[in-house]
Amino acid sequence: MPERIIGFIGLGVMGKSMARRLLKAGYPLFVYTRTKEKATDLLQEGAVWKDSPKEVAEAADIVITMVGYPEDVRAVYLGGEGLIPNGRPGQFFIDMTTSSPALAQRLFAEGKKRGIHLLDAPVSGGDIGAKNGTLAIMVGGEEEAFREMLPVFETLGKRIEHMGGPGSGQHAKLANQIAIASNMVGLCETLVYAKHAGLPMEKALSVISAGAAGSWSLANLAPRILAGDYSPGFFIKHFIKDMKIALEEAEKMGLALPGLALAKRLYEALAERGEENSGTQALIKYWDGSGRE
Repeated sequence: MPERIIGFIGLGVMGKSMARRLLKAGYPLFVYTRTKEKATDLLQEGAVWKDSPKEVAEAADIVITMVGYPEDVRAVYLGGEGLIPNGRPGQFFIDMTTSSPALAQRLFAEGKKRGIHLLDAPVSGGDIGAKNGTLAIMVGGEEEAFREMLPVFETLGKRIEHMGGPGSGQHAKLANQIAIASNMVGLCETLVYAKHAGLPMEKALSVISAGAAGSWSLANLAPRILAGDYSPGFFIKHFIKDMKIALEEAEKMGLALPGLALAKRLYEALAERGEENSGTQALIKYWDGSGRE
């Protein structure tokens, strides 16, 4: 499949590593991001710069987007210089941003009018998964389009599932974020308790991770906490965005999600104190005194 030209929009913590994997797999790659400097190393490695989403749409057969917020998705896809107004029949547009299910459905419908295949395909696995090509990818849209794009997804991820029609990928990712939110609270409380009990922290982390409490976050983020590393594998500001969307969707369903609501409140307290660009593991700062309400 590498003969197909791919465009990639959004070169943040996740997007850059994902774009690099496509480049190394042999796909011709056009890139665009709001801050061109973020693309410098990819351009040196063989990617080609485009000045707008419109130019990416005009040059590529497949366009992947990995941007920040639903309003960014809306602008990239529906703006005058956006993908759908400047796309052509037969193209595949894949939004891998965690965004609104309703927006995913709208983009699908707008693309279908022009003969463009739209897939919503958010991911989980953080910066580690993006670098290693081990992301979990949750895809919504037509199954035929999903199957045709499977080789692209397999370059980026390890566990790839078609979840159903348009918006289903986003719903699956929101379910994923709900699990992570409460888990991060529990992870931080675990470390705080172990520390105050005077336990040897590395040993405590090792034995807890090996038992029923083991999780991806415990294995990958708890060691960063112990090392004082709060660099973002996933930004707090983006996690708050995801939790907000999930709570809005839950409200539409008539569901109360108190664990998610609590996690969002704790993260918002940290963001108000300047931690919005830290990684999600910085939630531990809520208990060390620097992030308390």
